Amino acid sequence: MQEFFIAVFIIIATVALYLVMAKVYVRFSYPILIPVLTTTVFVILLLLAFHISYDEYMIGGKWINSLLGPAVVALAYPLYKQREMLVKYSIPIIGGVFVGLFAGMISGLVFAEVFGIDRSLILSIIPKSITTPVAIQIAMGLGGVPSMTVVFVMIAGFSGVILGPLLLKWIRIKSSLGKGIALGSASHALGTSKAFEYGELTVSMSSVSMTLSAVLGSVFGPIVVWLFQV
Repeated sequence: MQEFFIAVFIIIATVALYLVMAKVYVRFSYPILIPVLTTTVFVILLLLAFHISYDEYMIGGKWINSLLGPAVVALAYPLYKQREMLVKYSIPIIGGVFVGLFAGMISGLVFAEVFGIDRSLILSIIPKSITTPVAIQIAMGLGGVPSMTVVFVMIAGFSGVILGPLLLKWIRIKSSLGKGIALGSASHALGTSKAFEYGELTVSMSSVSMTLSAVLGSVFGPIVVWLFQV
């Protein structure tokens, strides 16, 4: 019974914190204040302040985590509504995802080379732009460290959400198609959450890009490792 109340408290506290951060973001729409990032930071600070372990937090957190699957499935609805657009622009979409996927993998290799990172971390960083569950499987298949892959995936997601809109504005990408492909292929689910600010078409494109990146990344990850002799 005690575990039940702990779970309920953690769920309510996390959701309430997210809603507060969402209101703050509506009032002050700076990229650094995106609710996913600020809520994560505050949850970490609260866990540290009250000496709550990760396992204790996950008594309630696992129920929030279990909603990730239905949330991803729900993305099928905007995809369905934009099905004609997806067919019409299928070639630019696939081409854009290819470019985004390889840019994400190769940029990770360049980063690792510049900072002299060892081989296991290089293999962990390659799938950083792919959604977490798939990225972990790819990293394990390549011989990387799954826990480090999760860290790199989060860094790619947050950096894309914070810096992506500025970069898109700087290089004058104005189409919903281009914004969606860029956010989905570079920043996976976090990028797709950011795409909601640009409209339904951008969300659909971001969802497609995220899904295609996961499928294609599973195939091309080992090829990139072989090609660059990692």
